[in-house]
Order: sequence, then structure tokens, then C-alpha cells
Amino acid sequence: MSEIRNVNVMDLGVTQYEDALELMKKLQQKRIDDEIIDTLIFLQHPEVVTVGPRARNDGVMPPSGYPTFPVDRGGGLTWHGPGQLVAYPIFKWNKDDEKSVAQIISKLERWIISALKSLNIESNTDDRMQGVWVKGKKISSIGLSFLRWTSRHGFTINYDTPKSRVEGLAGCGLDTDTTTSLSRLGHKVSIEQLKEKLIQTMPVKLDREIVANN
Repeated sequence: MSEIRNVNVMDLGVTQYEDALELMKKLQQKRIDDEIIDTLIFLQHPEVVTVGPRARNDGVMPPSGYPTFPVDRGGGLTWHGPGQLVAYPIFKWNKDDEKSVAQIISKLERWIISALKSLNIESNTDDRMQGVWVKGKKISSIGLSFLRWTSRHGFTINYDTPKSRVEGLAGCGLDTDTTTSLSRLGHKVSIEQLKEKLIQTMPVKLDREIVANN
């Protein structure tokens, strides 16, 4: 394991997507300029479907009744809302095993899988789409945007989303009912448990550890 890097955590509770986006942009520039250390944001959003470049290029939009917002990170449609943990790593990715976007995504996937395993939930990757899957269903999406190898946006873990909302969305080229939440698969976990396990497994899986909480 390489040298451990310090990380600050910001836990913002329920935050409007637009407000989080502005904060991410500011923190990303500060991290590029080394004004702050790597920073991990935990939050939840009121319901919104973010529409990435892939979805816009393919003319894909969510069904009526879903609020939307355009984004610049990779991918297509991504649902955000109640019962979903959102994590935004504003990290400078320059360690030896962080030389490509694929390596970084894989590192995040292994981190999420490790955190879920510590909650007795077996999960895996799947050739159909990046992210983390449980019993053939996608419960975690990953989408990053980079500037000088410093990231914003991040990943989601659906733990107890409202019935049929995320299932009714054909996100990122997947069929409806492919994405779901842990509760729908019989796993009862809280957002606090997920955050705790992500923090606990961070040193081994990301070579980073928490030094402060805001």
C-alpha cells in the first residue's frame, strides 16, 4: 500500500443539485491549486434526473414526471433522490494506480464493494455498465468529470429509494428495472452505516483516510 493521503469529509445532508454543483466546481479549483486537501462530500439530493452528454447525444430523456438537470460528467441518465447516498470525491488522482480514468473507476468500484461486504452484502461489477451490482441489479452508479486529473461528481448508492422511481428509469443505456435499491433486494441498511463503512474501508481501498469532518 502506498503512502496514505489525508481526506476532509463534508456531510451536507439534503442539498439541491444546483447548489452542490457550484460547490463542487469551487472545491475542484481549490484542490487543483492545492488550497485544500482531497475532500469527500456526502449528501442526498431532492429528486432529479441528471442528463449527461451521452443521453443528450442519443436524444434520450426520462419519462414525464421526472425533474431533470443537464450535467457534464460522463454517462447518460442518472436518478438522484431520497434513499440514495451521494458521494462526491474532489480528489487529485496522481498515485501510481491512478494513471487512467479506467483505473480510477475500478478503484472506486472496489471501494464500494468492500464497504458493502463489511455490511454482509455481496456485490460485484458487471460487463453491462460501470458501477456496482447486487444479484444482477445495479445499485451504484459512477460518473466523474476531470480537470487536470482532479475530479468532481462521483458515485451513488441506492439503499432505500421510493418504490418504482429509480426502477422506472432506463438510465445509461440500460433497460428499465435494471437499476434498483438495496432495500428492494432484501438488504436493510441506513445511510449512516454506508458512510461509516466507506470511511472505514477508505485507507485500504483508496490509500486515503479521514482527518476532519465538517
